[in-house]
Amino acid sequence: MLEVISTGTPHQIGLSHGSTASKEISRSIIFYQNLFAAKCHMDWETVKSFVLKYHPYLSSDWKDYVEEMEGVAKGAGVTYADILALNVRTEIAFGAFADGCTALSWRGGESSVLAQNWDWNTEQSENLISLKIKKENGLIIQMITEAGIIGKIGMNSNGVGCTLNALKAKGVSFTKLPCHLALRTVMESQSREAAIATLEKAGVASACHILVADVTGGTGLECSSEDVVQIPMNKEGIVTHTNHCIVPHVEGFVEEPDWLPDTRYRLRRINELLNAAKEEEPSVDVVDKMLCDEVEGEGASICRFEGKDRLATLFSIAMDLKNKRAKISVGRPAAPREKLVFNLA
Repeated sequence: MLEVISTGTPHQIGLSHGSTASKEISRSIIFYQNLFAAKCHMDWETVKSFVLKYHPYLSSDWKDYVEEMEGVAKGAGVTYADILALNVRTEIAFGAFADGCTALSWRGGESSVLAQNWDWNTEQSENLISLKIKKENGLIIQMITEAGIIGKIGMNSNGVGCTLNALKAKGVSFTKLPCHLALRTVMESQSREAAIATLEKAGVASACHILVADVTGGTGLECSSEDVVQIPMNKEGIVTHTNHCIVPHVEGFVEEPDWLPDTRYRLRRINELLNAAKEEEPSVDVVDKMLCDEVEGEGASICRFEGKDRLATLFSIAMDLKNKRAKISVGRPAAPREKLVFNLA
């Protein structure tokens, strides 16, 4: 996997991201051009026109993100609208497609682990990058992301991490944080508590689940364009999520029921595995074994084989938030092509 290390001002960070990953960004744009045409019946010019509706809000309230995306575009030799489209890809879809993932946060003793398998179209696997950002204020952020997208799944040097589960529901706001920029905002935060406060104040522009955690444990945030609903840790210090809503939302919120038939099975299965490990101290190694689980039910396993729409597990990540380290398996974690380590201590 390509490693990108970016430092300096927001524009400088974006410029090095764009120039280093220009090939992957170009391929990622082509991937989403084809996907939006097939799933949303939108050509790329229509997509770019749509995403520019976010620019007034972002340029007013999140200028650093705009400057960074402009830098990515310049470095990659594409337009700002191309890069904005990648970063608001969830909002473009209006629930027409989504990725399927299994995520967990587990706190016990002095340990706090955050982990997930990220399942998406295998064609996009070659466009994943390891992005490390060193900001002028000293904060370090490290994530696995799709090239060109400035926020996804990872952690920071404060020991704050986030994961993402897709939810399929219509409704979008142009005056709230797009999903992937909301993830970046978590990784800009001093603590889980601070991240939650920021997202609840700003709101999230479309339906998704963001699991936020630090050394004190995790909180699930089921988001829609109308609300952000917290899912607290259970008595064992655990939060789990797959790809369906598990808490009530505002009146009028309509989720497409079980758009991935295996979502409820995967949630039951990860909870079974965590229950079986309840006498153990939470650790990256224990959780990593869970992410390798290949026991199938209702059409899929936690470690997903390639299936319908070429959906498969493209990487797994398990983060030790106390020690600020993470292990990443590239490809299906039961048979990884490559292993990476984040060390932000």
